[in-house]
Amino acid sequence: MTERLLQYIWQFQYFNNTQLVTADGEDLKIIYPGLLNTNQGPDFLEAKIIVGQTVWAGNIELHLASSDWHTHRHSADKNYNNIILHVVWENDRDAGLSFPVLELQNRVSKFLLKRYDDLMNATGFIPCEKSIQQVDLLTWKSWKDRLLAERLQNKVAVIFNHLAANNQHWEETFWWLIANNFGIKVNSDAFEKIARSLPVSILAKHKNQIHQLEALLFGQAGLLENNFADDYPAMLKKEYRFYKAKYKLQPIQAPLFFLRMQPANFPTVRLAQLAMLINKSTHLFSAVKESHSLNEVKNLLNVTANDYWHYHYIFDEQTGYKEKNTGTQMINNLLINTIIPIVFAYGLYNREEAFKNKALQWMEQIAAEKNSITNSFTALHIENKNAFDSQALIQLKNEYCNKKRCIECAIGNRILKTVVTRYT
Repeated sequence: MTERLLQYIWQFQYFNNTQLVTADGEDLKIIYPGLLNTNQGPDFLEAKIIVGQTVWAGNIELHLASSDWHTHRHSADKNYNNIILHVVWENDRDAGLSFPVLELQNRVSKFLLKRYDDLMNATGFIPCEKSIQQVDLLTWKSWKDRLLAERLQNKVAVIFNHLAANNQHWEETFWWLIANNFGIKVNSDAFEKIARSLPVSILAKHKNQIHQLEALLFGQAGLLENNFADDYPAMLKKEYRFYKAKYKLQPIQAPLFFLRMQPANFPTVRLAQLAMLINKSTHLFSAVKESHSLNEVKNLLNVTANDYWHYHYIFDEQTGYKEKNTGTQMINNLLINTIIPIVFAYGLYNREEAFKNKALQWMEQIAAEKNSITNSFTALHIENKNAFDSQALIQLKNEYCNKKRCIECAIGNRILKTVVTRYT
């Protein structure tokens, strides 16, 4: 037994509540168990009970043992002045309190405790993989909605932090985010540092000259410090020296990684595509925000690095011809991790539901992500038909299953509730 499980049992009244009596033998009836308190103070607020013939209204505190009241020094804490009931798993001793005590250990289904213990000790992909097929589609639908909302809220928090750092500049924030995303996971931090070192006000002055944009990006990345054999990187190096002095630029102090990466994801290729995105777009965030369809946004993101990169993945090493375009997978990645979160954030910030709804609709129009998490859920016959599902399942796995937060999960809750219903 844990205090969190005890809270869960009390919150949903998953115990035999017939003929309740307090530790002193008085009849007890629960009118309202209270509202779970996630902040400091008692576990449940604004509860209502009847003890004997008297109606009590106030707060309820839960402990594994009645002696924990004094162990936690609640008597000296004014937040606990309005306690009307002490709910404990075990009434190990008389704590001498002025309010009644209720012991639960003999009133909870052994099947519920066994199922919970099984979930906590499971070693498979997810704790409930043997029981997950019991959960109805309506529960899945509402829970996926909640999971996606949580995932978007996490991304929105990052966006709001960026806005606070740049005086609410949405275009600048978008530039930081899109650059981060172009860096893929391995180089995302370095790419964002490059973006922060090159304000959109500087990039706007050079947006029509692709070689100048590449000089600025590659130079700030520290990739123009070698003595090059090819004319093109040598020219970029010369350009960068001029603009570095003109704008008093300081290259970032962060490594870029190439090892164990597919050549298409090399930071050189992604920086070249990022430069082309700037070259082909004007006020990119505004263009995204005002787009009426997902295809419009995809067209904005569908860029190909300049001609030099048709024959190169890195400077000075020529390869066979291959155009370096962003590609469907990268575009979907940008949509899921940058475009949709910032459109949603814009709607939330400005209280405009149309932008939030548009973001959610776009998420449903993107193909489902295929990775180890989504593939494993699919193997359990859990639907993964679009990016809405994929993002929800990733949130479920990372934030609930991996952390064994089964009693906070609608799926785990439904499974445990099935046990309670069946055996009580």
